[in-house]
Amino acid sequence: MRPRRAGPHHRGAGELRAAGLACAAGRRTVVAQVDFTVSPGETVGVVGPNGAGKTTLLRTLAGLIAPVEGGVEVDGRPVHQVSARERARLVGLVGQDEVPPTDLLVGELVALGRTPYLPPWGAGGPGERAAVEQALGQVDLAGFEGRAVGRLSGGERQRVLLARALAQDTPVLLLDEPTNHLDVTHQLELLALNRELERTVVMSLHDLTLADRFCDRVLVLDEGRARPLEPPGTALRPEVLDEVFGVRARRIPDPDTGDSHLLITARTAQS
Repeated sequence: MRPRRAGPHHRGAGELRAAGLACAAGRRTVVAQVDFTVSPGETVGVVGPNGAGKTTLLRTLAGLIAPVEGGVEVDGRPVHQVSARERARLVGLVGQDEVPPTDLLVGELVALGRTPYLPPWGAGGPGERAAVEQALGQVDLAGFEGRAVGRLSGGERQRVLLARALAQDTPVLLLDEPTNHLDVTHQLELLALNRELERTVVMSLHDLTLADRFCDRVLVLDEGRARPLEPPGTALRPEVLDEVFGVRARRIPDPDTGDSHLLITARTAQS
């Protein structure tokens, strides 16, 4: 199954552009030479070995970390040069291990996504509840508004954080390891949902087979640099996975659909 392609019908999605970007964790530059343009409505995966800089790159794209070099734009607007309020209307980020206050109710947490649209010292209007309900329904948590965050499982909490980002209603959505803590059913449902959103989605993934299946294009981070942003069949070709991840890979057809799937084994395993 291939993802939907970006197209002009994705009216709520934005173009994300990184030009000459170098990103640092503290004083150490962890990834450089990042140049890509993500078209409106695309779903892009970011993969790489542990420590390759996936989280640092996403946080830089979100405007939370200043770049060492280069810049980031959403629809031509420089992410690092606008106010925090304006930036929160351009880019939404769901972090990998974010732990929200346990005494918040789910509805309250999701409603925080509407903050960039409130007037100073203003309360949410009549549309806020509808936005919260819609976002929770999208992540299969309808009716959870009154539940305490502290009563959620890890997977439920992850989906609530995604609902908050959906309520934020930004043209670009950044997800750092969004399938962490999710069972396989909700992993597949969440990744399928990403393809249906009227957003541009960039997400880091540690599972290469999921990146191959659900992403329009994939960015591979390798030894401090970003390889070209390419379709999965090119970005995740066997020689790249051998060189970057030290694994064997081959493509096999699905016996029912005929679609190509990535099969990965340890380098020492026999084909």
